[in-house]
Amino acid sequence: MSRIQKRFDQLKAENRAALVTFIMAGDPDRAACQAVLNGLPAAGADLIELGMPFTDPMADGLAIQLAGQRALAAGGSLKATLELVAAFRKTDQETPIILMGYYNPIYAWGPEKFAADAALAGVDGLIIVDLPPEEAGELVPYLRAAAMDFIVLTTPTSDDSRLPVVLANASGFVYYVSIAGVTGTGSATQTAIAEAVARIHRHTDLPVCVGFGIRTPDQAAEVARAAEGAVVGSAIVSVLAEQGPAQALALVESLAAGVRAARK
Repeated sequence: MSRIQKRFDQLKAENRAALVTFIMAGDPDRAACQAVLNGLPAAGADLIELGMPFTDPMADGLAIQLAGQRALAAGGSLKATLELVAAFRKTDQETPIILMGYYNPIYAWGPEKFAADAALAGVDGLIIVDLPPEEAGELVPYLRAAAMDFIVLTTPTSDDSRLPVVLANASGFVYYVSIAGVTGTGSATQTAIAEAVARIHRHTDLPVCVGFGIRTPDQAAEVARAAEGAVVGSAIVSVLAEQGPAQALALVESLAAGVRAARK
């Protein structure tokens, strides 16, 4: 059983949703990022998305774009990202880590070699935002061979005719992008999120995690009542940049409290 499946099974037994947190690998520098990454589980993160810094992050808003620039300026790379995960795994063998980013660096590394190297480092799955399902065959077989999950993105425009195509290669969980736009901008209503989650569940039994636009404990709690997970990224990245690691982890603690109380 994968770490991702095990974690969602545990959460289902506890009747609560997951808090999924995002930080950029190497932001603001390697040492600070490692400290935050290592501290996320104790702060309440159930799953961790670790961004792979890239020069052209087309799906990301300003906060995560700037995080990627800081990481690259500090020497961040795909190799350094895997090293962060490997260091994390020295003390934590349970918390799932999902790499999130763009396909170009993986293509340059070589999909088969990257899948093997990422699994060896302790990565549990990938979210590749610019790899459409029609092209996923370039990567998915190698992830399967390395026992890693391929987490797909669905959006408000993923209707009942498109969802089966998008979900064909999905495993681990489904990431629902709740708004039409980039990260860190607007937010969707709870009604719209609940309707979208129900639509996705008509096509899959996989857990659905909702992201984009979630910034506060109250917003995270609303999502936690409608879905299996709430994803928070830009808010954490912004606090990390403006106030430092301690305050970023304090924000995670408050978000976790909101998610854990949501269904009580």
